[in-house]
Amino acid sequence: MEFFVFCSLLQFLNLQWKSRGFPPGPTPFPIIGSIWWINFRADHGSLKKLAKAYGNICTLWMGHRPVVVLYGFQAVKNGLTNNSEDVSGRLQTFIFNKMADGKGILVSNGLIWKQQRHFGIGTLRKLGMGNKGMERGIQTEAHYLVEFFRDKKGEAVDPSFPIVHAVSNVICAVVFGHRFSLEDKTFRQLIEAFNHIVAFGNSYFYYICEVFPWFVEHLPGPTKNVPNSTFDEDNMVQSVFDLFLGGSETTATTLRWALLYMLVYPDIQDKVQKELDAVLSPSHLICYEDRKKLPYTNAVIHEILRFSSIVLITLPREAVKDTTVLGYHVPKGTLIMANVDSALFDPGYWETPHQFNPGHFLDKGGNFVIREAFLAFSAGHRVCLGETIAKMELFIMFCSLLQKFKFTVPEGVKEINTDIIFGSTMKPHPYKLCAVLR
Repeated sequence: MEFFVFCSLLQFLNLQWKSRGFPPGPTPFPIIGSIWWINFRADHGSLKKLAKAYGNICTLWMGHRPVVVLYGFQAVKNGLTNNSEDVSGRLQTFIFNKMADGKGILVSNGLIWKQQRHFGIGTLRKLGMGNKGMERGIQTEAHYLVEFFRDKKGEAVDPSFPIVHAVSNVICAVVFGHRFSLEDKTFRQLIEAFNHIVAFGNSYFYYICEVFPWFVEHLPGPTKNVPNSTFDEDNMVQSVFDLFLGGSETTATTLRWALLYMLVYPDIQDKVQKELDAVLSPSHLICYEDRKKLPYTNAVIHEILRFSSIVLITLPREAVKDTTVLGYHVPKGTLIMANVDSALFDPGYWETPHQFNPGHFLDKGGNFVIREAFLAFSAGHRVCLGETIAKMELFIMFCSLLQKFKFTVPEGVKEINTDIIFGSTMKPHPYKLCAVLR
């Protein structure tokens, strides 16, 4: 017993010594570090409390490993963009290695990440990303989504799966070469599998594995002896997985929030539809270029992205070499955790951060303006490579639906639940709506 106490004391003193020079933070303890300080499953309140106590850049310890936490727009932006390449690594843990074995785009590092990301972007562009080819695919899925709601003839329906189906089929057409029908059992199994993966990302078991890495040390670790060429079948499969996950989950979740907000704010829905009616004919096929003529609608879509804030914290980045973050020396191997949510709700950059307000993206003349604190797609070297596709999908599908339907609360529903389901992405609780043909 005395020996255990002595060893624990030595570990405690060692941690205090190691923490010198890092940004301030809660006192770390042996084995558990200081990650216990944060209740990740509550909301962003505990990170706000952390920033209030220690500043907008502070340090948590995951066991004996330092995690630099960035809070607020200025800290998040500067921390991810200043010396961006230095902090472009991705945390390699048992969980990530079990998922991807260091391959693909999302959780890979070094040469593999650079080659696969470059190839992925190039391939998406060749297959239509950002041009008319991709737009036609999105318009096709928007048409099927409109037809789904039309067939329901105003009856109450849960829009979740049809939305996931429509959004996923856009990327399916790119990476698989065909679209799936709503009745396809294989497709449903694929979506359910992705849902389990996303839910696991913020489960207690995931954090237990991260806080106690010694628990799984005997299991396979990071890929070794990376060859000069990373174009093999394993990387291809993992990259397809990453593109499918990144190209469906986040956009579909945002579109689910979009329709929910139209139920909560019917006056905003009405204003969008009045603008659509004034600018476009009823038979007009919505295209991405229309956003330039629809400033209020474009502002509403950006406010949906801001207010839903579906990714509270970016996947941890890792310093790939000794560097400086906001004036602090950060050694190689330090993790960087950016609270993007805090930038999207930073009271120093948004007039009414905790209100759904499309005016955040409009100037005094009613023209659309982007805001510097709008970091919904992250920043730096790991910025979302699907940002262009996501914005096209959201705009075309949202406008196509509101052009055709008025969305209302089903009869008998007294209250709309806008609380989040906490996971790797922040989903709304299941809900039903009525799509009434206009």
